[in-house]
Formats: sequence, C-alpha cells, structure tokens
Amino acid sequence: QAPLVESGGGLVQAGGSLRLSCLASGRTTPRHTIAWFRQAPGKEREFVLAHFRGGSRTYYSDSVQGRFTASRDNAKNTVYLQMDTLKPEDTAVYYCAVSTGVILSTLRRPESYADWGQGTQVTVSS
Repeated sequence: QAPLVESGGGLVQAGGSLRLSCLASGRTTPRHTIAWFRQAPGKEREFVLAHFRGGSRTYYSDSVQGRFTASRDNAKNTVYLQMDTLKPEDTAVYYCAVSTGVILSTLRRPESYADWGQGTQVTVSS
C-alpha cells in the first residue's frame, strides 16, 4: 500500500493560515478513520482532529476547535487540514494517521493508529 504523504507545511506569521494535505491512497473508505496529530520539540504527540470512519463525523481537540477545519476529496484520496488564526504554539510537525479499528474512546490516542505519514513542519512566528 502506498505510504501516507503529508504536504503543505511551512513558515507563517501568527494570525496567518496554512492548508495541509494528506494523500491517503486507498484509505478514504467508510472503514477508515483519518486523523491529524502534531508533535512539538520535547513534547508528546498530540491529537488535533479526526475524520471518524470515512468522515461521518469530525472530532477536534479543544486547542484547535474553531480555528482548524477538516475536509476531504475522496476522488483525489486526499484529506485536508485548513489551519486559520495560527498561533506560535501551533508550531509542530504535523502527521496524518489512519486506522480501520479505532473506536470513539480511543480516537485521540496515537497508539490507536498504525499507519503514519512522514510529517510536515509547521512553524508559526510571533
């Protein structure tokens, strides 16, 4: 199976926007939950949001609710993370991850996902 591939990271000023993409070939069916995580230097990997089971519902972390938006284009096998009103504390490597077996109670745990991309760096300057 083709690897997950994230793109779209970069350097942006606080208050700006970025859109990340995750090419998830063969993983955009209703069986698949696709999530975004992030990891800042010296910190644990943190849940950002998840398209639960094909996008039937999207769950957000409190820290990004209202600023980040998830979307997907199944024809392109791609999910997107639109990040607005970025803050310096959003600086991290962002990863997409996929699972076919995650349940709601474990949705936010990195260990629930076995399939990960290589990550893309997002840096927000103050």
